[in-house]
Amino acid sequence: MADAATQIQETITANPVVLFMKGTKEMPQCGFSSRVAGVLNYMGVEFSDVNVLADEGIRQGIKDFSDWPTIPQLYVKGEFVGGCDIITEMTLSGELDTLLEENGVTFDKDAADKIREANG
Repeated sequence: MADAATQIQETITANPVVLFMKGTKEMPQCGFSSRVAGVLNYMGVEFSDVNVLADEGIRQGIKDFSDWPTIPQLYVKGEFVGGCDIITEMTLSGELDTLLEENGVTFDKDAADKIREANG
């Protein structure tokens, strides 16, 4: 069995967008995870979800891996992007759009604009 860091590295290498979260994208188990998964789902971003509640090794391992103390954690093309507050700010500023575009990740630009309009 691979250690948590190896599992995490393999997961973020194999998937263009990964959200380490409490619960799943269909059934988030905390408000912060729900917010980030909701943004990604609404924007039509294809992403892999990793339920940290299902594996204590991954739950602690992802915090050590990123040197970031909280969950959820979003990775795009193997790079750590941030947690809920950072993803929220990036969504509202348009930075998330740019990051996704630069990395060739497909998303619904109109949906992203609607999020900004609703929160403007």
